[in-house]
Amino acid sequence: MKKNTAENTLTTIENESSIESSGMNYVAVKSAARVLRAVNHKLRQRILKLLEENKRMNVSEIFVKLRMEQSVTSQHLAILRGAGVVITERKSKEIYYSLNTARIEKIASFVEQLVLDPNANN
Repeated sequence: MKKNTAENTLTTIENESSIESSGMNYVAVKSAARVLRAVNHKLRQRILKLLEENKRMNVSEIFVKLRMEQSVTSQHLAILRGAGVVITERKSKEIYYSLNTARIEKIASFVEQLVLDPNANN
């Protein structure tokens, strides 16, 4: 068991070293991966689509529309918020969520550049 953990750690260190030696910023790559994981989930995509259609909603409106539990909705919104994909606005006791369109445009541009760049695999 320890050997496997040590091998995994060594592999991670080797991968980090190869990323850094290739001129890539490891912290930026990890951050980008976290954001992409956040948006690559069916429920979170449904939330994003709903926010796109309605511009601004509170958690109650979202969980009613999507027929989800309030706690589940809140957890997914927290992930999206942590990734910077949604922004919040407090009005009295309510917190309203909306899309962070600037951030989403940057993510789309990054993914497009990554996919379309013929030198990305070199």
